Formats: sequence, C-alpha cells, structure tokens
Amino acid sequence: MNQPLDPESSSQLQQLCLAVVGHIEWVDFLAVDRWPQPGLISHAKQRLEEPAGAGAVIAVQLAQLVDRPVHFFTALGRDSVGEACVQRLQDRGVAVHVAWRDAPTRRGISLVDGGGDRGITVIGDRLTPVLSDPLPWDVLHQCDGAFITAADAALVQAARAVPVLAATPRVGLAVLNSAAVQIDALIGSGLDPAEIVAPGALTPLPGVQISTEGAAGGVISTGDRFSASVLPAPLIETYGCGDSFAAGVLAGLAAQWPLERAIQLGCQLGAACASRFGPYE
Repeated sequence: MNQPLDPESSSQLQQLCLAVVGHIEWVDFLAVDRWPQPGLISHAKQRLEEPAGAGAVIAVQLAQLVDRPVHFFTALGRDSVGEACVQRLQDRGVAVHVAWRDAPTRRGISLVDGGGDRGITVIGDRLTPVLSDPLPWDVLHQCDGAFITAADAALVQAARAVPVLAATPRVGLAVLNSAAVQIDALIGSGLDPAEIVAPGALTPLPGVQISTEGAAGGVISTGDRFSASVLPAPLIETYGCGDSFAAGVLAGLAAQWPLERAIQLGCQLGAACASRFGPYE
C-alpha cells in the first residue's frame, strides 16, 4: 500500500533546493470515446491544456513534493503559448528561467481512451536551453540536486556542479558522451526504444541506471527489480507517470536517502499520476 510521508521525511525533502534543466510542450489532453480511425469521428469527453513534457512535469512534481519553488531552466518560443507556459508553471510553484527563441513553442496532443491507453503527437521542434543562454546558471551551485531532460554538452558539464545529477536518455547519448561527466542516475522507460541505453553506451557509466516498465515496476542496472506501487484510485491515464517517478527518485537521492527508498517515493508519485487526468493535481 502507498504510505504518506512521515513528518521527518517531509522535513528532509522541504529543506532541498532543486533544479530542472529541460524542455516544455504545451499539451492538449483529450479523453476520447475511441481511437481515431480513417473515415470515422471520435468525440472528446474531457479536455485539459497544460504545459507538460518531461521538464515541466518533473519541475511541478518536485515543487509540490518539497513545497518550495523549484528552479526550471528552459527555452520557449516568443509567443502567446510560451507566455502561457510560464504563467501556469509559476502558478504551480516553479521558478521559471526562460531563454526566449524565435521558433514557436512546441505543442502536443495526448489522447487517452477509456482503458487508460494513450498516444501522443508532438508538433514542432523541441526547444533546448544551452549554456550560452543568458540565464542565472550560478543558481545551480546552490542546489542539492538537478534533473536534465534537454541541454547541450556544456550545460550538462555545468550542471555537474550539483551534488546529485540525474537525467533522461532523451537528452541524447551523443550529448551525454560529449559532456564526459558522470550522471548519478540515468532514468528512462524500458518500454520506449528511444530511452533504452545499451550497456557500455555511455562513458563514464552512470552511477545507476533505472529503467521503468509501467505496471511491472522496473529494473536497476545492478540487476535488481522493483515493483510498482498500488494505485491509490482507478487508472485514468499514464501521461507523466515516468516523469513523476523520476522526480521522486531525484528528490530522494538529493535528500541522501538509500536508492531503494528513493525509488519507492518515485513509484508512489508515478502511481498517483496514473490515477488522474493530466499530469498534475
């Protein structure tokens, strides 16, 4: 069963200063009566718009978890969608540091059917923050931990200043290898071919590599497996579950918890995410 955090654990998390370096997608979430098929019309029973994507989801989850602003370094298009992303994230307790681009803010559509299966279509290129952007990078030196979802190699190197550095494989193996710094925790989906990293593909090797497998839990690079948490409510959809898991693991490791305890926290956040429409409360 999922257990609420005890006062001591909550206090440890609330003392953390955390950061996320990564990307945003403005996502239109649609709960549909059936999957679109050629020549047929499907209907959306529920709709929600939110700034999402891995960077945004992790930043919001961390802000809710530690109950204090989390620094989020990102890049956005200089358009109304980008401005809306900043406002919504600030409303959710995120301190947003933006490198504005002339390209449009990336958008996305996430469809979910009655069984909780979902499909995502992204529109436009991913906008990536880089170290040459005039952002307050010195803030990273004050942080206990940081998660990277999108960056250039120089920014990965700069982020290594934090005591605990985690990343998703979607940063890109070429970027991570070019940075040539050790990632403490590489966290990705073991079910997504784009996030599967072959043994020896990174140099130096990450301190630990965690591959999630949805309801089946996941596997650690040590060979050990972990189980998923019991859902606190019926399954609604799975968008953001893996990113919520990653947020919990980073927070636990930054609080100097043992890996097993950090993974347990991640599993609880992932399970909570699966029981709601959209990635946030």
